[in-house]
Parts: sequence; structure tokens; C-alpha cells
Amino acid sequence: MELSLQENLKNIGRNSKIAGKELAKLNTAEKNKILKNIKAFLLKNMDNIIEANKLDVEKAKESGMSEGLLDRLYLDENRIKAMAESIDEVVDLKDPIGSMSEVTTLENGLVIGKRKVPIGVIGMIYESRPNVTLDASILAIKSSNALILRGGKEAVNSNRAIAKSIKEAIEDLGHDANIISFIDDTSRESSVELMKLKGYIDLLIPRGSARLINSVMENASVPVLETGVGNCHLYVDDSAKIDMALNIFKNAKTTRVGVCNAMESLLISEAVEDDFYKGLQEIIDEYNIEVFGCEKTQKKLKNVKPATEEEYAREYLDYKMSVKVVSGLDEAIEHIYKYSTHHSDVIVTENYENAMKFLNEVDSACVYVNASSRFTDGGAFGKGAEIGISTQKLHARGPVGLEELTSEKYVILGKGQIRI
Repeated sequence: MELSLQENLKNIGRNSKIAGKELAKLNTAEKNKILKNIKAFLLKNMDNIIEANKLDVEKAKESGMSEGLLDRLYLDENRIKAMAESIDEVVDLKDPIGSMSEVTTLENGLVIGKRKVPIGVIGMIYESRPNVTLDASILAIKSSNALILRGGKEAVNSNRAIAKSIKEAIEDLGHDANIISFIDDTSRESSVELMKLKGYIDLLIPRGSARLINSVMENASVPVLETGVGNCHLYVDDSAKIDMALNIFKNAKTTRVGVCNAMESLLISEAVEDDFYKGLQEIIDEYNIEVFGCEKTQKKLKNVKPATEEEYAREYLDYKMSVKVVSGLDEAIEHIYKYSTHHSDVIVTENYENAMKFLNEVDSACVYVNASSRFTDGGAFGKGAEIGISTQKLHARGPVGLEELTSEKYVILGKGQIRI
């Protein structure tokens, strides 16, 4: 008799719990050996992964997927090699599991400390980017967590091929392949059932569109770590160096438009000189960026469409952006407060007081002075990889790496003490 989707997912949950217990017994060297084997299998199976990815890309093109999202989906030899190299970085990272902090000795002689421990079984619902399958898996293994992956339909073939390589690498070393589980079913029902896998999933992480994240936040009956949509802002202050501002804008907006750390909203002080707009227009024309802006923006730049509330709040993931000319820093901060998704926001300025005010008053996971928002990334932050960018304030905020995939327990050592 064929199992229902609900029963099948419960079985996956049970198997993940069992595999997770065994994984937690492995030391750092044993976990690193698994990671190195995953790298070997990923490279060995590269041609199969590329062929699987071609199926996804062809289907995505037929469906009219935007250029930015196609870029997130696409894999080639160079990208897979880069993914494999990221495994070496995670291997080299310090293993957080078992580390102690806040060790103290009480007057009664009890020694109390906090020890880092795995979260347990992590579930992940994600869209589009097949590299997430690998990133999440290697971080989960290094942090001693079992992982259940449920990717989107747009990357199902790529995700399946990568997950297959990972599981083969684990089995090759004699370990339980259920350390990493992959759900083939991409229906909405599989996503909903995973959200409700109470008793099996210790933490659920959504990564993708606002619709996906909101659905998980509203419907999950298991703990959720909210990763954020990226309506990232760049504010050009009146004291900004024009060349620096233009370079940061070009990098933040055009290098990869389909990622969550790309700039979507440009704010410009009304005191900024016209030379900035001249350079800005050249970049807009070079990349054919569609601009939505205020009345002042329409006077400064060509072919600007009027911006509504919707345009200012949107994560475009495309060669599109909103622009607003503001009276100064206070209005810029107020605009960010209203429309930001609390992901990554940037000020370009030579004014120390303005820089400090921006850092203090902008409430986002990552706040920058004179640098591109594209650095909001686990690898760029020295974490080796990431499982997402958390925009919430509980447990973890910003790039979620090894440390953020752990919990803690108190360890108390005594010599027969009793409480009176």
C-alpha cells in the first residue's frame, strides 16, 4: 500500500531524528571527512548536475522567468567548482559543537557553563537557487544537525542531482544517508505538511520569495527562523564622494540582480551635485535599468516612471529599481524605516556624525557605511557559507552560519552539593 504524503514525511522525520543522533556522536575530524567526500562526489558528478540544471533552465525560460532569477538558477562548471571550493572553507572553520562559554564557579563550589549543542533536525523550504542545497547540507553536517530539504519546482532536477551526490558521499563512508533528506514532491501540500512536522523538526528555515516566507511564518506549527526578503537601500549623502557612490551603486545593483543582497532602492540627498546624476544615468543606460522615481528624480534622470508605494516597497530581483530624492539624512532614515525589509541598508558619506546616526537608527540585520550591500553573505563574512540571511531578532540575525545553527545547554559540575 502506497503511503500518504503525510506518512511519508513522518517517516523522513523519524529517519532524520535517528540519523541526527548518530551524527551528533561524530567528532570534528569525522565530520570534515564527510565534507571532503561530498566535494569529491560533487566534482565527480559534475556533468550529471549540469545536465539536470539544463532541464530546469530550459523550463524556466519557457515559463518566462526573469533574467535575474535565471541567473540564480543557472549552474555551469565554474559555479560548481566554486561550490566545491566553499566546502574547503567550511572544513577549515572551527567546529562550534562542544565549545564552552560563561564558565563560572559559585560560592557553593558548583561549576556552571554553557556548552554549544546541535539544534537537532532542521527543515528547509527554499526556492530557485540550487547552490542552497549544498550550502545548507555542509553547514548542517559541520554543526551536527540532520537536514530535510524541500526545494522549489523551478530547480527540482538540479536539487535532486546535488542531493544525490551528497547522500552518496555520506553512504560511501558508511554513515546514515538520512543525515540529509531530500523531498522530491514540490507540491504546495508537501510544503504545508513539512511546516506541521511537529515532533520531528526542531527548526524550520524558509528561503525565497516574500510569499513563501510569509506562508511559512503564518502556517508553521514548528519553530521558524525567518530569513528575509531584500529591499536593500543605498543612501547617497550630500558629503559622499561621487566616484565612490557610483562604484558602490553599480556593484550593489548590477553584479547579480537576482540575489537578496542586491540594491533595490536608491535614496539621494537633494544637495548631491549633478555630476552624480550624470554618472548614474550612464550606468542606468549601460544596464538598461528600469527606474521608478519621485517627481524630483524625474527631473534629474531620463525615462523615469512615477513611483508608487508598491514600487518603493518591492524587491525587484531584476534590472529595475526605485529612486527618491530626499531632503537629507532624516528623511532617508524615515523612508528606510517605512519600506525596508530589515535586510541590508547602506549610506555613502564622508560625514562621521551622519555615518554614526545611520548606524544607530537604521534597524536592519546589516547596516553599512561606504560599502556595497553585496557583502551580506556568509562566505563574505568569513562564515564559509550560509543557510540564509535572518532578518528577525530572536536567536540569529544576519548571515546564518555554523554558530547560528547551534543551541546551548547548561553544564553543571558538582561534588555532592544539595540545595537547602
